[in-house]
Amino acid sequence: MSIDTPQAARSVAAKGLVLSLDDGLLQNLKSAAAPHQAALNMQFQRGRIEDTASVIDVHAYSLFVIDIDSQNRESLQALQELMITLRGETPVIVITEGFDEIVARWLLQIRVTDFATKPINAAELIKTCLSAVHTNAQLPGREASITTFLPATGGVGVTTLAIETAFLKHINSRKSGRTSTCIVDLNFQNGSCADYLDMEPRLNLSEIENTPERLDRQLMEVMLNYHPTGIAVIAAPNRPAEMRSFNPELVTRLLDLAASHFDHVVIDMPRTWFAWTDAVLTGSNQLFLVTEMTVPGLRHGQRLLKSIEERLEGAVKPLVIVNRFEERTFGPALKRADVEAALGTRFAGTVPNNYRLVREAIDRGVPLEAVKAGNNISTELRKIVMPEAVSSTSQHNSKGLSLPFKRLFAR
Repeated sequence: MSIDTPQAARSVAAKGLVLSLDDGLLQNLKSAAAPHQAALNMQFQRGRIEDTASVIDVHAYSLFVIDIDSQNRESLQALQELMITLRGETPVIVITEGFDEIVARWLLQIRVTDFATKPINAAELIKTCLSAVHTNAQLPGREASITTFLPATGGVGVTTLAIETAFLKHINSRKSGRTSTCIVDLNFQNGSCADYLDMEPRLNLSEIENTPERLDRQLMEVMLNYHPTGIAVIAAPNRPAEMRSFNPELVTRLLDLAASHFDHVVIDMPRTWFAWTDAVLTGSNQLFLVTEMTVPGLRHGQRLLKSIEERLEGAVKPLVIVNRFEERTFGPALKRADVEAALGTRFAGTVPNNYRLVREAIDRGVPLEAVKAGNNISTELRKIVMPEAVSSTSQHNSKGLSLPFKRLFAR
């Protein structure tokens, strides 16, 4: 989509930066941008992103056009770091020498606004820049907060924590007027979110699994359901006899749509690792691994922590929640100090065991707070998942969905 200059014009022109080593490209874009300076004041700099990103005041610009070498690991690393810094608040258009399907998919997953391959039609690219700046100016200033729960072992209560987190965030956000919250159950084989809330799962995967591009806002509305509290739920009917993995593009598109249309997205992950798991974890603002207060549970938590940090090369900073916590004063049972020693700085906190409360909430299809306001589970969970309680962690995580670099170069 393109727009005319008068529509994009504002009293103060938006400021854009073009970064490239291609002198011909810089000159062509400079000539094409000249008639539109009233709307978009483009600046042109000769250089590489890996050499200049650290000295650029990224928050001084409303748009970036970056020419990268898609075969250069340092260039891709610098681009991802820029996307993390910008947190999706500034449009980024990427230019590459030629089309590469793997790199193109990765660019979409880290949420660049658009990408183009040489030779470039300079006039069309400037129109794309104007459109991107205009569209971005119409968007809300804040993005969706994505919180993901991943079990370290089976039966640790991930679904209960995910559901209660969604309700806590929904209630808390009413103060700022941003109240739309969505739970996404990605356990397509044995998910329980819809059952816990006594709702019909409406996500029809068979209709869209072969053509994920069909999934748009209108179709998503048909395939989600709303709890009486106002929480949206995206869940598919269980397929317990089928162990299937879906096209990663389907999952990332589903989450992209949810993130674009809800203020808070809470994801209930399966324990099994799929081709799309990396992208979901990397795209989360908050990532919590859930385990239990047993020696095997803590060991599973330690191993999962290590595996994620090695596999995703430090792109995310997961924290561990110990659920169903009970500390005994006497006897040989595990103590909180043992948990802290085992998990170190990755220990997020504990959630107490209150089986009777959880069972009643599940049987009634309501949040824990509806059964007993101020209950001990909600109180402790709020301390862990509320943004003000975990701000030091969320600042390290990117909303953009990305792939680990080693997969880009494993050809």
